[in-house]
This record gives sequence, structure tokens and C-alpha cells, in this order.
Amino acid sequence: MANHKSAIKRIRSNDAKRVENRYYAKSTRTAVKKLRTTTKEKEAKELLPKVSSMIDKLAKKGVIHKNKASNLKSKLTKKVTALKK
Repeated sequence: MANHKSAIKRIRSNDAKRVENRYYAKSTRTAVKKLRTTTKEKEAKELLPKVSSMIDKLAKKGVIHKNKASNLKSKLTKKVTALKK
């Protein structure tokens, strides 16, 4: 257990941030899964900007790596454009 007041506070704040980060990461994964399973082009085009924004926010906060975010967005964009055919 931590002995200093600042260390105790740091542990509390880290726990709060961890819970928040897990919530946003999980909701983003759910949105990505929903976009991947979508077969309707119109619905996919509406979801893509929202999901991309969520992914960017996770990368900006450091929850996921920026390269992973870029790869995810690229694959999702390819998927959505492939629905046209």
C-alpha cells in the first residue's frame, strides 16, 4: 500500500481513468463490430464517420496506438466502399 498522500491519490485517479478508458474502448469495439456486420450501404456510410471519430479519440487519449487506429479506419473504409459493388 502507498504511504504518501499523493501516491494514494494517484492510485485512485488511475483506477478512475482505467474504468473510463475501458468503457470507451468497449463501446468503440461494439460500434466497429456493428459496422463490420452491416450489409446496407447507406447505414454503413452513416456509421463510418462516427466510428472513425471514436477511434481517433481513443488514439488521441493513448488508449490504443495511433497506428492501430489508422489500420482500423483503413480496413473499415475499404469494407464500406466494397459494399457498393
